[in-house]
Amino acid sequence: MKRLLLIPLFVLLGLVAAAQSDTPIVRARIEPDSLFIGDQFDFVIEVEKDLVQTTLFPEFTSGKEGLIELVEVMPIDTLERDGRKLKIAQRYRLAAFQEGLINMGKPGVLYADKNRVDTLYAPDSLVLKVATFQIDSTSQSIYDLKPQLTLKFKMAEIRGYLLWGLLVAAVIAAAIYGLHRYLEARGRHLKDLFKPAPPEPPHVVAIKALEALHHQKMWQNNKHKLYYSTLTDILRTYIAGRWGIGAMEMTSEEILKAMCSVEIPDKARMDLTSILMDGDLVKFAKFTPEAEQNESDYTKAYYFVEETKPVEVQPATEDNE
Repeated sequence: MKRLLLIPLFVLLGLVAAAQSDTPIVRARIEPDSLFIGDQFDFVIEVEKDLVQTTLFPEFTSGKEGLIELVEVMPIDTLERDGRKLKIAQRYRLAAFQEGLINMGKPGVLYADKNRVDTLYAPDSLVLKVATFQIDSTSQSIYDLKPQLTLKFKMAEIRGYLLWGLLVAAVIAAAIYGLHRYLEARGRHLKDLFKPAPPEPPHVVAIKALEALHHQKMWQNNKHKLYYSTLTDILRTYIAGRWGIGAMEMTSEEILKAMCSVEIPDKARMDLTSILMDGDLVKFAKFTPEAEQNESDYTKAYYFVEETKPVEVQPATEDNE
């Protein structure tokens, strides 16, 4: 009866041993394990496991109070594969910055299956030996930094720069003198080149503004109020520049009253009245004019400027008989 009870016990122990043998095996090493301060080394963790088992390598960060710095993490490498058995490795490139013996501890790997989650450690702790350079103060003397050496100034060092500078200055002076003589021969002076350009006459500014307004096609896009506001502002600016009337601050009625003392053709006066009245209807009474009226007011504004601009006086010429 006792023999029969021992058989299930042996079977159970065998299953436990088989389960333990299936657990992944973790190994670790340092390459090299002895180096000088500041040198780099590789921290390698290897895992032997079944193909379907899941393991996760640790995330190595700089640590040991600044003694160890992480340089690079290499991709996971497959070292060996035999049927279902798989051997993989993770390599970390590190650098040491403190002399002495540094205990790296036992590296661990996270292991998970359907029954448990555990951390598997390497069997031995890893120790890194870091050496430093020894200075023999008895045979080597240590000196302080030397002060900056001041050399005597030599003319030969800047002679080339001086010659080129004098040559460039002579060329510029000759060019300025030649330009001065050229302008003087034509009754002008060198300072005239630096004078700002005279402002354009009011009628030129108005014509350019009217042409720009025509190309914007405002009333064609149902922007009648903006169209007439721009059109009347162009005329107000022209009147202010042409006759010195403060048209920008006046109402349409005040502008027409001020223009009574100005000698202009009757047709121009009627065109100005028509444009200002139409503009007030569109801006304040929400009136929407027809296309023909929009074009007509634009034409009236254009010819108002053309008919009232200053007459250019041609200089009298004497005929040589």
